[in-house]
Amino acid sequence: MTRPRIVFLVTEDWYFWAHRLPQARAARDAGFDVHVATRVDQHRDRIAGEGFTLHALSWSRGSIDPVGAGAAVAEIANLYRALSPDLVHHVSQKSILFGSLAARIAKVRRVVNAFTGLGLIFAGSGMRNRMLRVAIGSALKTLIDRPGTLTLVENPDDAALLTSRKLVDPSRVRVIRGSGVDLTAYDSLPVPVDGQVIGLASRLLRIKGIDVAVAAQKILRARGYASRLLIAGAPDGENAASFTQQDLAHWRDVPGVELLGKLDDVRSLWQRAAIGVLPSRGGEGIPMSLLEAAACARPLVATDVPGCREIVRNGVNGTLVPVDDADALANALMPLLDDSALRERYGAASRALVESDLAADAVGRATVAVYRELLASV
Repeated sequence: MTRPRIVFLVTEDWYFWAHRLPQARAARDAGFDVHVATRVDQHRDRIAGEGFTLHALSWSRGSIDPVGAGAAVAEIANLYRALSPDLVHHVSQKSILFGSLAARIAKVRRVVNAFTGLGLIFAGSGMRNRMLRVAIGSALKTLIDRPGTLTLVENPDDAALLTSRKLVDPSRVRVIRGSGVDLTAYDSLPVPVDGQVIGLASRLLRIKGIDVAVAAQKILRARGYASRLLIAGAPDGENAASFTQQDLAHWRDVPGVELLGKLDDVRSLWQRAAIGVLPSRGGEGIPMSLLEAAACARPLVATDVPGCREIVRNGVNGTLVPVDDADALANALMPLLDDSALRERYGAASRALVESDLAADAVGRATVAVYRELLASV
């Protein structure tokens, strides 16, 4: 019997490896012939080693002019024609836009469009964001609200936003909470001896609010705390909203701030850090950094925005604070810095929350169920 063929379309190989591997493994283990189309940089051998067929794309994740966009769509459409997949799985907004157009050109009958958060375009309030919302919303409506197409979101807030704006019919939306975290790779770690260490793992983008965390660290030091803020991540040169090297230089001058760069194994951060933090400005799905910190049994402090509130429960495993409020962030961190028993209790609750329904196995099963639904209906 021929195995159903699925193509994952992802902008970068590192993103596929970090965020979509559990779903691809679940599809493989369920009998699918799994192909991955992405720009290839560092993970060719790892992806191929999983038994997936890798297709290198020439597109970039940054801004693309109309000519470049047309070339990217043509490249994807040609690949889809050559592979004749039973279904395609587009990950994130750019892949959704380009991939959905390519799928229509190549007459692919079944499409899964997975939003990994709605990004600053949908979260922001500036004039540019409002104009982009109109343009992107119009394109999305045409491309994703179609028979044979299902839309995945990572939290109920994003589902409500897409349906309230009439970008997609509610019957074509499914909520699968996050990318899932491997509970064997990210096991519960011992409580660090130094309870004054705060950890933040993220790409260094303005939407992630790293500057707010640095400001909160200044406040904590001014209040007499010996807190340290460890930041794991690097700037993203292809993203216009990335922090700059000049920003990083200023952060290094702040007492207690330590920039670790991009870590191959983020567990080393949570071996040192007693508290996980993410002052996101919005646009999240469910942040992988918070999932990983929770799996390692760390208490969490994050902003009260969609996605973050799916993993941080006030008074249970952490605290939610307003966006862009360094003082509130510092206030939320103080009880955790003061009380080792509270850190341990919240950390245990974080681990339990991940184990309940945010593990990679659960996400993989839910995703394969969506594939089966599409295969049976079209």
